[in-house]
Amino acid sequence: MAIDIHWIRDDAELAQQCAAWRAQPFVVLDTEFMRVDTFYPIAGLVQVGDGRQAALIDPLCIRDWSPFAALLDDPAVVKVLHACSEDLEVFQRLTGTLPQPLFDTQLAAAYLNLGFSMGYSRLVQALLGVELPKGETRSDWLQRPLSDMQVRYAAEDVQHLVEVYRALDERLSAEKRGWLLEDGAELVANLRREVDPDEMYRDGKLAWKLSRQQLAVYRALYAWREREARRRDVPRNRILREASLWPLARYQPAELGALSRIEDMHPRTVRQDGETLLQLIRQAAALPPDAWPQPVDEPLPLEVGRLLKKLRAVGQAEAARLDMAPELMLRKKSLEALLRSGYPNGPYELPDNLRGWRRERLGQALLEALSAPGESA
Repeated sequence: MAIDIHWIRDDAELAQQCAAWRAQPFVVLDTEFMRVDTFYPIAGLVQVGDGRQAALIDPLCIRDWSPFAALLDDPAVVKVLHACSEDLEVFQRLTGTLPQPLFDTQLAAAYLNLGFSMGYSRLVQALLGVELPKGETRSDWLQRPLSDMQVRYAAEDVQHLVEVYRALDERLSAEKRGWLLEDGAELVANLRREVDPDEMYRDGKLAWKLSRQQLAVYRALYAWREREARRRDVPRNRILREASLWPLARYQPAELGALSRIEDMHPRTVRQDGETLLQLIRQAAALPPDAWPQPVDEPLPLEVGRLLKKLRAVGQAEAARLDMAPELMLRKKSLEALLRSGYPNGPYELPDNLRGWRRERLGQALLEALSAPGESA
């Protein structure tokens, strides 16, 4: 099937096309980007499909993204993407905004019980019987001119995504479609919420094994690494490797020789930032006790495995009733937060991160499962 490909390489053409797209009920979106040696993704191509043509926007030529930002933010136009978390970062970086309402076809497939976390090629094959070429996914999208194969690959992606969207949307009930858009809104809201570098240490491996004084150092190192990675636009591990953070906080080296012996410490880091790291450690270690972080929660004990299995069974039963992928129902973080609210003897409270339709349909059943006879420690 021939594809009508339309290139957009200047601001005026982008503005004109965005005005036309805002008159449509939906557009499908995709991006090609590079992220090898940078913290932020570098957009190489933005693809837009509306069922009539595949538009390829060259981000190396565009200066004014405001019309595209207005399209992304237009509540009357559904934005369709597949497994879109990285695409969202590209849009946020280019335009300062994010697409909404958001229809993720990977999630839609799960709502229809076609499979959970399905790759795009597999979904296209399942719905359309088309086998997509795979050769261009890792190619250089910043080169100019793009190869004919790259152009074809990029255009076919959005051409087929239109068909995938229509095939999924016609099978979704109004209720499931509402839930899907709710999940899309939550994904966008989470990305809009700026991550505080001073809170990132709480997700560090084995943070719970550190004392409060050591956590003060851990917090300072995590926050410095994050801010430097953003400022220098390099991957976090190029600044300071993940495996070095915990032993730095635990042992708190005071001179460069000791610093260089820390697990997985790259010699380049010692040369480039060694003195800065030693100063950070000294300053954080010297904080008074009232400035230390609160302890990080220990992992739940192994004994909760039986309760987790019982709670997951609640979600699986509801998934079977709704003919949805069971993995959609209950997230591990929600179940763990629920157990932490009252383990081992209760009473339990539904956590804030169990929201929307999941809270409405599953919340009471989860509490009842935990209050059943024999569920106390």
